[in-house]
Parts: sequence; C-alpha cells; structure tokens
Amino acid sequence: MKWDWIFFDADETLFTFDSFSGLQRMFLDYSVTFSAEDFQDYQAVNKPLWVDYQNGAITSLQLQHQRFDGWAERLNVPPGELNAAFMNAMAEICSPLPGAVSLLDSLQGKVKMGIITNGFTSLQQTRLERTGLRDHFDLLIISEEVGVAKPDARIFDYALAQAGNPDRSRVLMVGDTAESDIRGGVNAGLATCWFNPHQRE
Repeated sequence: MKWDWIFFDADETLFTFDSFSGLQRMFLDYSVTFSAEDFQDYQAVNKPLWVDYQNGAITSLQLQHQRFDGWAERLNVPPGELNAAFMNAMAEICSPLPGAVSLLDSLQGKVKMGIITNGFTSLQQTRLERTGLRDHFDLLIISEEVGVAKPDARIFDYALAQAGNPDRSRVLMVGDTAESDIRGGVNAGLATCWFNPHQRE
C-alpha cells in the first residue's frame, strides 16, 4: 500500500448531502411546504456564510444560526431550533454514496483512515453511527471542534498530529471540493485525490 493514511471528506465524498430534501422534511414539522424557490433563497444566504466560515470570518454557531434568521422571524422560533431540526432531518435521510461502503471495506486493515470535515459535530457523529461506518475510521476530525475549517492548513496539521505525525508523502486526502479539500490538502503538503463525479472544472 502506497499510503499509511487516507483522509476523506464527508459530504458528497462518502455521504449524500441533499440539503433540499432535508429542509423539506424539516419544514413539514412547521407546516411549511418548502419550495424550490425557497431553497434558492436559502442558498443565497447559506453559501456566502459557508465561504465566511471557511475563511475564518464567522464561527460555526454564527453560520448555523444566521442561515435560519429569516425563517426564524417568520415562524417566531429561535434560529437554533430550526438548525437543530435541520441537522436531525439530514441525519435521518443520509446514506452512503454508491461504492463508498465497498471502498472502505476494501481498505480496512490495509491503511489507516480518517475523516476531515467542515460539517457539524452532531450530524457527523450521528451519520457515522446510523450507517455503521464509525468503526472504519481511526480518526474523526471536525472543524467545529478544531476551531478552523478546510482549506486552512491548521486543520490538516491537527489531523496529522492526532495521527502521530506520519510522513506527509504517505498521506492522501480525498474530497469532492477543489477549494477546501484539494487546495487545503496541497497547502498542507499532502497528496490529493479529487472525487469529481459531476466533471466540474
């Protein structure tokens, strides 16, 4: 085996992340029919917040609350309540991507594996338990817990320290996002593999 460690991103690398379906399910509990137009409006708020989070301009808590501020005001509920309901809905609908389980099964025992994710602790832990994949991984590194997000090299440095500081030339980072996973891995001196099933450029 060429690698001593392989680190994977989580969302859309190992797991499906259909936020539209998750929001539709979540809003049913509030008697709201969440439309495609509603989702576009949500993403217009959510995507810039994620950029700010990955750049260290806001905290994970600010992201999670601010993306639901508008809906919280409309429904007269705290934004934190909506975010928690969304996390629960996403955990309920999650599933491994096709081929993910067989890949992890084939690698288990041959290489140490970890996850480095910008996702949130409550969702990541629950998904791994529900899908039965927790035992495949030696490390679970979550930006919310570390305090910095990919592509910041510090989260990779933290992961490698937790892994016992292996030779970086024998560590591979696998992810679907060129900016956070691939650029972040390269900046940390790691080999990278861009999972790009949709042929993005």
